[in-house]
Amino acid sequence: MMRFLVVSLMTISLSVFGQTEKKEIEKEIQKLQKLRDEIKQLIQKNEKTLEKIKKQREELAKEKQQLEKLKKEIIDERYKKLAKVFEKMEPELAGEKISNMEDPKKAAYIIYNMKESKAGAVLDNTSPDMVNQIVQILTELKKKEKN
Repeated sequence: MMRFLVVSLMTISLSVFGQTEKKEIEKEIQKLQKLRDEIKQLIQKNEKTLEKIKKQREELAKEKQQLEKLKKEIIDERYKKLAKVFEKMEPELAGEKISNMEDPKKAAYIIYNMKESKAGAVLDNTSPDMVNQIVQILTELKKKEKN
């Protein structure tokens, strides 16, 4: 009888303990499901944000490309105007000014935008060192134009 009582108490204790444990497990499962749902929402929100960022990046890239194109056009126009100014100078004076320029690229772009006959006369009056540098730059420009 005592054994029966002990076994009965153990069975009751296990079932009560089992029910309590089962309720705790169910609560934990509900918490985990809620967390999973919150994480899914965060992922969706982050994906939308990422899409916005990608679109903005594409728009910025297009704007940058347009700005670079505009900048190049402005610089090209500037060199064309400078070339006209140098064409109006006496070749000796223009050659002297070109010889004294610090940046041979600028000198080359000016010569590039001049009429050939005027450019030749200016180069005849330019220092040989500067002429060599200008010719190298102009050669590279011509190669780029072909490609």
